[in-house]
Amino acid sequence: MKTGWRSIAITAALAALASGAGTWASTAWLMKRQEAPSLHSIVHHQLDLTAEQDTRLEAIEARFSARRGALEAEVRKANRELADAIAVSEGDSQQVQAAVDHFHVAMGDLQKATIAHVFEMRSVLTPQQAQVFDRQVVGALLQDAG
Repeated sequence: MKTGWRSIAITAALAALASGAGTWASTAWLMKRQEAPSLHSIVHHQLDLTAEQDTRLEAIEARFSARRGALEAEVRKANRELADAIAVSEGDSQQVQAAVDHFHVAMGDLQKATIAHVFEMRSVLTPQQAQVFDRQVVGALLQDAG
C-alpha cells in the first residue's frame, strides 16, 4: 500500500513540474513576441521629422482621433444591436441580418477612415520617410494577417 501512495506522490510531483515547465516556456515565448509599433510610434520615433512635419502630423492625428472615437462608438452600437437581435431571435432572422449588415457598414467605415488617415499622414513625409513608413505599415498588416 505504501508503494501505491509513493507512486501517486511521484506522479503528482512530476505532473506539477511538467505543468510549471510548460507555463514557464509559454510565458517566455509570449514575452519574446514583439508587438508591432503603433502608427504614432512609427511616425514620431522612427522618422526624423522636421518641426513643420511634426506640427502638421499632430493636427492630422487630432482630427482623426475625434473621428475614430465616433466610428468606434458606431461599431460598438452595431455589435450591441447584433447581440440584442440574436438574443430575441429563433434563428437567422431579418433582424439578425440587418444587425449584421449594420455591423459590416460600421466596420467598413472605420477601416476606410483609418486607411485614409494613414495616407494623409504619409503625404506629409519625404520620399525616404515614406519608404520607412510604408515598410512598417505593411509589416504590421502582414503580422496581423498571420
